[in-house]
This record gives sequence, C-alpha cells and structure tokens, in this order.
Amino acid sequence: MSKPRAIVGLLRGVNVGAHNRISMQALRDICESLGLREPRTYVQSGNVVFRADTDDLPRLATRIEKAIEKGAGFRTPVILRTASEMRDVVRRNPVADRKGVDPAKFLVIFLASAPDAEACSKARGIDIHPEELWIEGREIYMYFPNGLARPKVSWTAIEKAVRVPGTGRNWNTVLNLRDMAEEMETSA
Repeated sequence: MSKPRAIVGLLRGVNVGAHNRISMQALRDICESLGLREPRTYVQSGNVVFRADTDDLPRLATRIEKAIEKGAGFRTPVILRTASEMRDVVRRNPVADRKGVDPAKFLVIFLASAPDAEACSKARGIDIHPEELWIEGREIYMYFPNGLARPKVSWTAIEKAVRVPGTGRNWNTVLNLRDMAEEMETSA
C-alpha cells in the first residue's frame, strides 16, 4: 500500500430529479464502510473527498460503485482524482487569463479515461458556437457564455463523440473540491 492521500470522488447523475437519490450521509457511510478515511461531502450532487491508501484508483472507483449499488439501489459511474490531479485541472484552465468569464458558466467534465485521438477529433468537430470546448487528457473544459440553461450542445452529444463516461462540475465546485483535497492532504 502507498502513503494515504486525499482523493476526490465525483458521482455521476445523483440527486438530479427523482432518480439516483443518495443522501450525503449515506455516501459518507459507504466510504467509511470501504475503509476510506475522513470522508467529507460537498453539496448534494455527489462530491466526496476522503483519504485512501491505494494507487489503484480504477479498482477503488469500481468498489465504490458496487457499494453504492448495494447500499442505495442504483449503479452510477464514480470518477476519482487525487489532490495533485485536481491542482493540475485548475492549472490547465484554458480561460484563466480571460476577463469576464463567469465561473458558473464554466464547466469541467471529468472523464473516466482519456478519449482516443479519433474521438477527440470528432468531439472538436461538433459545431457548438458560441460555446467553447477544450479536451485536455481526462478532462473536457466547456464554456457556456449564454449559460447552462439552454446550451447549443448537450453534454450527451459530446459524451457520445468521445465515447467515455464523465461527469461535469462548474468551476466554483472544482475550486472548492481542490481546496478540500489540499486541506486534507496537508493535514495528514
């Protein structure tokens, strides 16, 4: 086992509408049942930060998915990022130097794995103007200048093109999750 590290867990599509409902207390309890330490949740959309002793994040994601299915009755993708990876996501922000970008209209989609070159090319070829899209490794950055209520392109169209499941978080949530992971990392 490796040294304990802070990990951010992102559940896809929970607590949106009547399906895939899970309380954040239940999510923390599930994490603790798996031996994950100090789980802390953020808002009600399936964000959890915890300590773990593993470097095998794909295996850990599968364990969490199975535990959610057993405990909450539904299966949802769980995407994991370390504190270091969250810092890198923030560092790679393609609009960081642009003035007037509303963080509520800027989204990061965390992918389960990096899409191949052909899939990236297909996604980049979708006409999404005035929205903007950048694919960087296992993240897709999207800016919606007119807001997220009625975007020209849906996330499902992008996901179909990249052929990799993912889950989106707005920029403020990304920053808060990074901060939570860093705090947990430095308090170890």
